[in-house]
Amino acid sequence: MRKGEKYILIGSALAVAAVIAIKASLGHFDVSGEKGIPFYSTADAELKAAATRVYNEQNCKNCHTLWTVRSMLQNVPAPALDGIGSLHDEAWFYQYFSAANPQEILPSRLKQEFRMPSLAALPETERRALAQYMASLKVQDWYLPQVKSDEYEKLTGKVFNQ
Repeated sequence: MRKGEKYILIGSALAVAAVIAIKASLGHFDVSGEKGIPFYSTADAELKAAATRVYNEQNCKNCHTLWTVRSMLQNVPAPALDGIGSLHDEAWFYQYFSAANPQEILPSRLKQEFRMPSLAALPETERRALAQYMASLKVQDWYLPQVKSDEYEKLTGKVFNQ
């Protein structure tokens, strides 16, 4: 490295440090008001493992996100599953997963090939595990309006008005 390049590098580092110091002194990095991650699960390890196996076998990640993990190839505007258990209970999920035509329970605006497939052919234990797990995916109360809005907009394509 040449002498002039060293001065440029040192000058740049000092400028960045100065900007960080100024922002810190103005409170730009204050995280005391941060509420944290709004999503959580009430599922135990056994339920999580059973449901994750079904989720992976059925390729749910091809359309849905869970814990904001998305398939690189995903382009289907299906609802995110984070916090979905705060919107529906276990009985609703079981009925939905057991329906021959899930769109009769929850209509979809997606093209036929992207709509939620029926999981009625799965064994009852797998549908129950998936229903219990989906019902366990909760969201903190302060973030619930955002989850409702996101699901409404994904399902209808319209802006949610409370």
